[in-house]
Amino acid sequence: MNNEPAPARRAVEAAWRIEWPQLVAGLTRVVGDIDTAEEFAQDAHVAALEQWPREGVPANPGGWLMSVAKRRAIDRFRRDATFARKLALLGRDLLDEQRSGFPGADANIGTGISDDMLRMIFTTCHPALPRQARVALTLRMVGGLTTEEIARAYVVTKSTAAQRIVRAKRIIKTLRIPYEVPEESELAARVDAVLEVIYLIFNEGYAASSGEDWMRGELCDDALRLARILTVLLPTEPEVHGLAALLELQASRLDARSDAARRLVPLPDQDRSRWDQLLIRRGFAALGRAHATARQRGAPPGPYALQAAIAAAHASARTPEDTDWQRIAGLYAILAQRFPSPVIELNRAVAITMVHGPTAGLELVDAVEETGMLDSYHLLHAVRADLLARLGRHAEARREFIRAAELTANAAEQSHLRARAEDCAKPDPG
Repeated sequence: MNNEPAPARRAVEAAWRIEWPQLVAGLTRVVGDIDTAEEFAQDAHVAALEQWPREGVPANPGGWLMSVAKRRAIDRFRRDATFARKLALLGRDLLDEQRSGFPGADANIGTGISDDMLRMIFTTCHPALPRQARVALTLRMVGGLTTEEIARAYVVTKSTAAQRIVRAKRIIKTLRIPYEVPEESELAARVDAVLEVIYLIFNEGYAASSGEDWMRGELCDDALRLARILTVLLPTEPEVHGLAALLELQASRLDARSDAARRLVPLPDQDRSRWDQLLIRRGFAALGRAHATARQRGAPPGPYALQAAIAAAHASARTPEDTDWQRIAGLYAILAQRFPSPVIELNRAVAITMVHGPTAGLELVDAVEETGMLDSYHLLHAVRADLLARLGRHAEARREFIRAAELTANAAEQSHLRARAEDCAKPDPG
């Protein structure tokens, strides 16, 4: 295995990372059990590691993996008479693939997301599962995140994240929760957990918690597709439109968030001509629908609509200087009052800084730090470092930047934060 050509191995790992959620979702539909589906998917991964270096990377890596996994399942089921019905279903799937012209073909791939993925997300977000277990399992099964990435996304230990995933799978199996998209009357009961999961998947793509790349665009694309599909499934749910608006507006900045050398580019330094105007228009349209549906219900905007309004304020500014920070600070104040969290307070501190100066912002950040709730959250230290640097307290700022770099596993963020720390060590030009 150590002698494998590097390009082939990289192709295997890339295909595994990208195709894994769809692969397991498709297999779960057939075998009826997530753990068994994961086992067959892993068999296909091992087969790819063995064959692709010798035979070359197939034209359709995801289809190849699916076809191999299904054949491994057929081999297993042939030895077990109780799986006769599933064997017949697998056989029909493979026959359909052959007729379509390539292994693993899925008629729904071209539409952006398959029915299998929708079944998976609503199964893993079933109300019978504890909320934290729902989110962890869906991030794993739909987002394709590793247990470690889920732990970072939720600021918990890896063992805690793993326990949540195992517990969720056990409940699904014990209660025989059906692998299906629920009836319309049941959709609303699961929407909050589904929205939260989509939001976290997008966040992991928008600012990857680990790895060499600052962003993982495929996760952003998956989350955006899911959000758009939910607006069709649940057109009268205000927060469905609010989340769609937020993701459209955030995604509009993806191309500008890194430079040609794949270095991180902070918001004030971004080339706004690279912001995607189509996504911005879609975001504003979705935000309008969120407000309209909320008014019809006589309800105030929810957390996603409020965050979308903040993103819209940024999108409306032609230059950084045009940003309406007063409005953004006011929106964060509403968010903090209605949906209190230390992360919202941290973001509010940034807005307060832009309105009232770094001293006012630092007071809020220090108050968050005193709670101890974000001790291991690298952005707390990064924001505090930036404010200290603005106040000329460079030695303290340098220590905070170094601490922030130590707490993130993303190489691009580490590089950016260490560069900021080095800047703080330079003699003051003044």
